[in-house]
Amino acid sequence: MAENCSRKLTVEVCNAKNLMPKDGQGTASAYVIVDFDGQRRRTKTIFRDLNPQWGEKLEFLVHDVDTMAAETLELNVYNDKKTGKRSTFLGKVKISGSTFVKGGEDVPLVYYPLEKRSVFSQIKGEIGLKVWYVDEEPPPAPAPEKNDAPPPAAAEEKLPEKEKEEEKKPPEATEEKKTEEAKEEEKKPHSEEAKEEEKPPENAPPPPEAAATPTPGTSTEVEHPPIAQQKSTQHPEKSVISEHSKNIEIESKLMQKISSGNAERRSAFDLVDQMPFLYVRVVKAKISNPDAESSFCAKLVIGTHSIKTKSQAANKEWDQVFAFDKEGLNSTSLEVSIWAQKKNAEKDSIDETSAGTVSFDLQEVPKRVPPDSPLAPQWYSLEGEGSPGNDVMLSVWVGTQADEAFQEAWQSDSGGLIPETRAKVYLSPKLWYLRLTVIQTQDLQLGSGSAGSEPKVRNPELYVKAQLGAQLFKTSRTIIGSSNPTWNEDLIFVAAEPFEPFLTITVEDVTNGQSVGYAKVQVATVDKRTDDKSEPRSRWFNLIGDENNKPYAGRIHVRVCLEGGYHVLDEAAHVTSDVRATAKQLSKPPIGLLEVGIRGATNLLPVKTKDGTRGTTDAFVVAKYGPKWVRTRTILDRFNPRWNEQYTWDVYDPCTVLTIGVFDNGRYKHDEGGIKKDVRLGKLRVRLSTLDTNRVYVGTYSLMVLLPGGAKKMGEIEIALRFVCSSWISLIQAYANPMLPRMHYVKPLGPAQQDILRHNAMRIVTMRLARSEPALGQEVVQFMLDSDMHMWSMRRSKANWFRVVGCLSRAATFIRWLDGIRTWVHPPTTVLVHILLVAIVLCPHLVLPTIFMYAFLIIALRFRYRQRVPITMDPRLSYVDAVGLDELDEEFDGFPTTRSVDQVRVRYDRLRALGGRAQTLLGDIAAQGERLEALFNWKDPRATGIFVVVCLFASLMFYIVPFKAFVLGFGFYYLRHPRFRDDMPSVPMNFFRRLPPQSDRIF
Repeated sequence: MAENCSRKLTVEVCNAKNLMPKDGQGTASAYVIVDFDGQRRRTKTIFRDLNPQWGEKLEFLVHDVDTMAAETLELNVYNDKKTGKRSTFLGKVKISGSTFVKGGEDVPLVYYPLEKRSVFSQIKGEIGLKVWYVDEEPPPAPAPEKNDAPPPAAAEEKLPEKEKEEEKKPPEATEEKKTEEAKEEEKKPHSEEAKEEEKPPENAPPPPEAAATPTPGTSTEVEHPPIAQQKSTQHPEKSVISEHSKNIEIESKLMQKISSGNAERRSAFDLVDQMPFLYVRVVKAKISNPDAESSFCAKLVIGTHSIKTKSQAANKEWDQVFAFDKEGLNSTSLEVSIWAQKKNAEKDSIDETSAGTVSFDLQEVPKRVPPDSPLAPQWYSLEGEGSPGNDVMLSVWVGTQADEAFQEAWQSDSGGLIPETRAKVYLSPKLWYLRLTVIQTQDLQLGSGSAGSEPKVRNPELYVKAQLGAQLFKTSRTIIGSSNPTWNEDLIFVAAEPFEPFLTITVEDVTNGQSVGYAKVQVATVDKRTDDKSEPRSRWFNLIGDENNKPYAGRIHVRVCLEGGYHVLDEAAHVTSDVRATAKQLSKPPIGLLEVGIRGATNLLPVKTKDGTRGTTDAFVVAKYGPKWVRTRTILDRFNPRWNEQYTWDVYDPCTVLTIGVFDNGRYKHDEGGIKKDVRLGKLRVRLSTLDTNRVYVGTYSLMVLLPGGAKKMGEIEIALRFVCSSWISLIQAYANPMLPRMHYVKPLGPAQQDILRHNAMRIVTMRLARSEPALGQEVVQFMLDSDMHMWSMRRSKANWFRVVGCLSRAATFIRWLDGIRTWVHPPTTVLVHILLVAIVLCPHLVLPTIFMYAFLIIALRFRYRQRVPITMDPRLSYVDAVGLDELDEEFDGFPTTRSVDQVRVRYDRLRALGGRAQTLLGDIAAQGERLEALFNWKDPRATGIFVVVCLFASLMFYIVPFKAFVLGFGFYYLRHPRFRDDMPSVPMNFFRRLPPQSDRIF
């Protein structure tokens, strides 16, 4: 067909409806850009109209007729701004070439919903299109050249002979044979489920004709029924063309598109189970004789499931999508009915009258799997009494949670369009450190004291305080003899975009308790820097006096800048998930991708009551990594919810932590006595460095929560993880780089200052996310960020103590092993150590190679015993079961305490006892270092004199005796048999213990 005619594709852009206003004035100036097969066309701009009418026809040339079915027509709608400004995105539509129909007068007008370009796009509306193609006969061509190629049937029969005669033909012939085998394979019946799961064979993709003509039992693209009927009659099945090179080129193009489509599909939802949903999009109804006082709504009924759309006036659009969990349906039919609602003033009620019903057999509903184009809605006639001429426009299809309509749909398992139950992606605000350097003040107009006092204070005591939002910091106090004091102190704040409007700087006089004056600095005008080399400019600001609003009370010299070279910590340092600098130009490309599939939960415990009778749980999951937070949809009233949602994050450092928390939705209340805050059900963390790259981890993990009554298991959560590494070189290089950006090391912040800044950053993130829509609760953010880690806890103290003991136990084990050799507990081992000692003395150059080879062998042999599951939170390590109730009550007590005086006294006495033991231990450790220092500083002249004489004799001895002989003799002496040992401490130990520490000088 490509040789006998040329083909033109015509796209008529008719109109659009309900576009998103993007010009800041509640309207939009829309135009459309259409791309097809490397060609681009543009419509005119319709200014300030959310329902533009174009009516333009755009023509495209089809370069290859045989591959038109594999091409994609893409339309992008933009808001046209003034010259010099970038147009804003209003939506896009992708249409598969297999849905194009042949031109005629009856080409239907199809409305396609506008799709998002990314998860953050704000898009709505639909666009009406007519798409058709026309075949034009070319002028008569000269007589064709002689072609020795046999017809397709003959070519298939004589293929072996042809391979023998022509040695250059086998590759083409082989590809032709593979294509024929692919056609035969497609004719075999496949179940729809198997067709969705299987991957097309690499060597046998379906030809375009086979893709355009569906066979029974084969899953195909979802199409508009009239279009599908026309298409099937206009594209009969054809044999393989004789031009082998063109056939191979077509197959390669189709294979690339199929492979890319499957790759997108796998990367989107391959870590979770595909959940089938029945989608119903109700667009609008056409009522023949509407009552002006009545409103209309659509009602959907599937067995015991029923839902209504919002009420609208006659012939107005609903444009609502409903998603029903297909596994939970208890009927095989769907009924969509239109109801007229009219208020009855006498009975103070609403009377409903049916305007007709249409039914669907759910077994005949088509399937749609992205990236297939959305199913276009169509008109259906309503049946029933009083419904002549009434129609409803809707579309029904079966899809999965990967469908684009899933996010906007009313979902049967999550309460519908209630914002608090929908899935949502949040971003933490971008945080900066704002550094204020207070240099000096000049020409201060110091106010007078109180009535009856001196008119002016001779030596005032001044300080400077600065406030940014709720953050307030002060400089040190300075007693001056003039009005030009100097500080040169830094005050550091946490600033979040969008910034607070002003930084207020105030000079305070402590002597008379009054303010000398204040100045305001616009944060938007503050300089930004990324390193310590560029010194920010200093500025003078006039002070405005608080007393009688003096226009001039002096001036202050400061230096203000936004530090972009730091990473602002907004979470505990040991569980940080992002270490990048604030300035974007300092960020390096990501080294990999983290994919998390939140599959479901089991055996959740009830945390509230429904209707005051039975317990229930409305669970949702929050995952946090870097600045990106995700929240799944809320599954209502289920103890074994299944979310099957998948999310991805860019990874910039492997030594970071992913945090996942499970909560009960308390903001969606079942009754008046419902909980108003989200209740924590448990949390787990996974450090990415413990995961193998390009490997899928699927597992179930316990959810533990610590309550005042003790630790309680709330259920289990099932997740899937995969850390995909894009560059092994970058991954290995990350281990050699410093953990934090450069500014943390060249100009470090103090530990106390870091704690204050981290708590301020936590508060800012909590407040910003709480102001989102829907809000991410303050209790959720604080639980995910561990904002209470700085509070005293007996349980955490015990856990940290035993962590230290666990680390020291390895050293203690080695010392016990060495003591066992020294005391001849196992004589053969001690004899082997003697032999090893002789070998070391005779061949000292082999000491280090032997040690490193031994370490290599031991660690390599332990590889097969490595941890094969992600390492998450451990209740045993946290000592949640080994703590008393009073200690737990102390941990949950707020600050300041709310407990009784007697209870606080008991806890204080217990803390004093622990502190006493800790200070004794610290004193003993300090005494050892002080004894060693006293030995070299003649604190004890006799002991130091003895040590000096010993050093003199030792130098002479080592000059005469070879070092090898000394090592060998000392080794044999240390390993001597117990019968030759003394029970008393050795002479060097006695000598060291007699050295004077500083303990006797402490009060």
